[in-house]
Amino acid sequence: MKKSLIVLLVCSLVFTFVLAGCGNNSKEAGKLVVGATPAPHAEILEEAKKYLQEKGIELEIKVFTDYTTPNTALADGSLDANYFQHLPYLEDFCAENNLDLVSAGPVHYEPMGLYSEKIKSLSELKDGDQIAVPNDVTNEARALLLLQDNGILTLKDPNNLKATKADIADYKVKVEIVELEAAQISRVLPDVTAAIINGNYAIDAGLNPATDAIVSEEADSLAAQTYANIVAVRSGDENREDIKALYEVLTSDEIKAFINEKYQGAVVPSTN
Repeated sequence: MKKSLIVLLVCSLVFTFVLAGCGNNSKEAGKLVVGATPAPHAEILEEAKKYLQEKGIELEIKVFTDYTTPNTALADGSLDANYFQHLPYLEDFCAENNLDLVSAGPVHYEPMGLYSEKIKSLSELKDGDQIAVPNDVTNEARALLLLQDNGILTLKDPNNLKATKADIADYKVKVEIVELEAAQISRVLPDVTAAIINGNYAIDAGLNPATDAIVSEEADSLAAQTYANIVAVRSGDENREDIKALYEVLTSDEIKAFINEKYQGAVVPSTN
C-alpha cells in the first residue's frame, strides 16, 4: 500500500513537471512576434495583420531602427521572425556572428537610389565631391555597383558583392566615397554632394527612388533578385505552419496590391 502510494505520488509529480515544462518552453499559441524596421516593413506587416487574423494568427510587430538588433533578437528567441533585410546581408551577419538564421523567402525589393540636394545629374559631379554610401559590407558593395553601372567608377572585380572603396580600380570623376552607417545617411544628405540611401531609410526620409533619385537600380535588374527583402527565421522554423502562413500572406495578391498602391515604385513586390 505504502509502495503504491509512493509510486502514485512520483507519477503525479512527473506529470506536473512535464506540464509546467511545456508551459514554460512553448510560445503563446496562435501568436507570431515579428521584428521589422519602420518603413516599409512594419507598415506592410500592419496590413498583413488582418489576413493573418483570418487564419487564426495574432501578429505582434516589434519595430527596430537598426540593422543589428533584429537578428540578435531573432537568434535569442525574442522574435519568431524578422523582416527588414536582404539575403546577402543576413548571410554575412550570420557568418560574422556565428548565428543559424535562414530565409523563409523573398517578399519585396527596394531600389537603392542616389539622392542629392546639390546636383540634379551625375554630369554635375566634379573632383572632390563627396558621395555617402552605407558602411556595411553588402550594402556598400551594392552602392558601389550602382556607381559603376552609371559610369562614375570601376571596381577591380566588377561583380564583387563584398566590395568596399578599397576595391575601386579607377574613377571617371575623382569623388570621395564617405562610408557611414546606413541609418545615418539620409540625415547627412545636406552635408554631402550626394548620398546612396537604402530604400527603407529613403522612405523614412520622404524620398522615392522612382521620382526623387538621380539614378536608381532597375526593378528588373540582377540587384532586384539579389537584394530582395526576406522573412528571416531560425533554421528549421521555415517549416512551421505559422511561418508558412506569414509568408503566404506577405506574398499574396492583396499585399502586392497594397505595396504597389502605397509605395508607387519605391517598393516592388518580389516575383520569386
